[in-house]
Formats: sequence, structure tokens, C-alpha cells
Amino acid sequence: MYGSIIIGGGIAGLQAAIQLGRYKHDILVIDSNYGRSTLCKNYHNILGWPDGVSGETLRELGRRHAEKYGVHFSKDKVIQCMKQDGSIKIETETGKIYHTKTILLATGVMDRLPDIPNIKSCLGLTVYVCPDCDGYEVSDKSVLVLGAGKAGANMALTLTYWTKDIVYINHEESDIEDSLKGKLTESNIAYKHETISEVITENDSTFKGVKLKNGEMLYADRGFIAFGGNKVYSDLAEQLGVKLMENRHVQVDPRTKETSVSNVWASGDIVAHSEQSTIAMGEGAQAAIWIHKRLLGQK
Repeated sequence: MYGSIIIGGGIAGLQAAIQLGRYKHDILVIDSNYGRSTLCKNYHNILGWPDGVSGETLRELGRRHAEKYGVHFSKDKVIQCMKQDGSIKIETETGKIYHTKTILLATGVMDRLPDIPNIKSCLGLTVYVCPDCDGYEVSDKSVLVLGAGKAGANMALTLTYWTKDIVYINHEESDIEDSLKGKLTESNIAYKHETISEVITENDSTFKGVKLKNGEMLYADRGFIAFGGNKVYSDLAEQLGVKLMENRHVQVDPRTKETSVSNVWASGDIVAHSEQSTIAMGEGAQAAIWIHKRLLGQK
């Protein structure tokens, strides 16, 4: 019987683990080692890392930090959660069964990435996902927006705050309304209704452009992706009866980060917020503080 089990070892989950470990609770983190932070090669907007830091580095440092306080880790995937006899029962893909008094869901969101060769090696370095995180990185540079439909069009329009040299490639050739096309034209954004066959790179991680299926080559300094349809990993929350929003993000108490189900918390990108790593850290710590209060009350 654990005091708390954290599902997800990304930014939010690790920060919560550190905080709960410092409270000397018996904590287990179950993590499949696949998420946004495993793909991002460089976060540029985190306090204390002026030259950027990779998700891999943050995860490694965070795990070592938490283990100093006795936090346990298991590389596994949770497939089922259910309330049972005053506790929460958790079953994993490898067949392990755990019981816990409280649970923190930090399962996150994954961006929809079409299978375009060479794209993943550039993520966070020269190809970006979030304009709030990395719009600054394309200041006055030429940019190709690799996207689909209105999601890609809106990303291209957002980036005009930082640069005016933008081409939007509608990779999936999905329809966009005429009014949105008009906005692209008004903003001098070139529009390509073509499929991308591959990303052109230099030294694997430096984005140089794309090759289209029709053979055309487009070159630029940086890339942005916006395909829409991101996956919100809220299935476990749904199993527990947690209230979800229409977009499948988890609703939480803004003060405590507890969900609509008692003893079930959520933090990070699974919750409705700006999907920033720094916010995920804060939410993880905030949830941990209130989990600690609940565990004290149960004693």
C-alpha cells in the first residue's frame, strides 16, 4: 500500500515526486518513458537554463533527485485504475497490481506527428511545436509551418508576431475555409496544398527545409508543426469517473489540483492550461502539497 502513486514521469510527475519524497511518504512513480518531454531536445524558457535544457536531461536529473528521497520508480504502463475498498487499485501492462491511498495522474498530452522522415530528430532544436515556448526562436527567420487544415493556418498566423517570412504547407491537404485563406493572403503567408515526403536536415537535427511529394524543394531556417488532434491521455481518469472537459482534458480544483473524484489528483498537460513545462512543474508541486495534507488527515 503506497501513500501515493504517480502515473507519468514527465515534468509534472517528477516535480510532484520530489515534493512528496521530501514529505517522507512512500511514493511510486510508474512511467512508460514516452511523452512530450522524451521528444523535446531543448526547452528554452525555463528559469536557470538560459542556454536551454533537453527533456531527457530534466527527466534524468528529476529522477535522481526524487530517488534521493526514497521515491520508487517502475518502467511500466498502467492499463487500469479502479477504486476498491477505500483505496485505489492499479494494474499495469506487465501484470503487476498496486494499491495506493492517493493517486496523481500526470499522463500528459502527445502531439500528433505524421510519419514524416527526419522530423523527430529536429524537435525542440530547429523544429518547434509551441509558439509560447519557442516563437522567439524564429524571430526574423524564414519559417515553414508543417501542418494540417485550420490548425496549421492558425499557427502560421500566430507566428507573424515574430517573423513575416512564412510558408504554410497543408501536408494532409485538408480543407480550410475561404475566410482563413484570406487571412493568410492578407498576412503575405505563402500557402502550399501539398504532401511532404521528407524533412531536409543537416547533421540530423538542423532543419533546412522539406521535399514535397511533387518533387518541389522548399528551404527555410526553422520549422513549426501544427497538425491538430493531439492525444490527451485521460483514459485512466475516465476509468475512475473523473469529470472531463469536452476536449478530454481533466477538470481539477484550481487551488488543490484534486479532481472531481476524492483522492485522485491531476497535474501537467492533462489538465487544461497553457501546456508549459514550467506550469506543469508548479502544478505537480501544488498537487503534492495537497496530497500530503490528505495523507496527514488519513493518519
